[in-house]
Amino acid sequence: MERWINSLMEALGAPGAGLLIALENLFPPLPSEVILPLAGFASATGKMNLIAALVWTTAGSVIGALALYGVGALLGRDRTVAIAGKLPLVKVSDIEKTEAWFKRHGTKAVFFGRMVPIFRSLISIPAGIERMPIPVFLLLTTLGSALWNTIFVLAGYLLGDNWEQVSHYVSLYSKVVLAVAVLAVLTFIAVRVFKKGSGSRRS
Repeated sequence: MERWINSLMEALGAPGAGLLIALENLFPPLPSEVILPLAGFASATGKMNLIAALVWTTAGSVIGALALYGVGALLGRDRTVAIAGKLPLVKVSDIEKTEAWFKRHGTKAVFFGRMVPIFRSLISIPAGIERMPIPVFLLLTTLGSALWNTIFVLAGYLLGDNWEQVSHYVSLYSKVVLAVAVLAVLTFIAVRVFKKGSGSRRS
């Protein structure tokens, strides 16, 4: 994977890094923790302009986020509720609570969500479902993405040959986020099953 990423960036330069980041939004298995510091390292060795790397990777993030926003907008609230209603242990009230939460905290969720692995892509879908105004979505996504990308591109630039250290720490961060997400889902399922069982016994 790393060799393929490096080959694409060598062939296309900074636009190649932007393309990879756009694809990473749509296909999370593509590792941004490799793409971004590697783009920084390429800038340090003169193979890529640093400012161009920052601009193109941020543009790639925004384009990928817009695509997922479009998925959410096409899906819409009615379809989301209909799909949720068919899922085991999920109630329409869960969607309504999530919707109310997003209306209160959506701007913060979109901005800070761009800095959380896994959710940095997924957060664009509820923004589309709730039809967050596109100028607001673009501004928050651009700012959050620029901050995240700049940190890791500069880290790769400053670390030089040791750029892989960045990938190691971000990979650990991603694993912690994933573990917390899995634990939250398991807790939700356990609570819902327990409540359902208690209700059956009472009846």
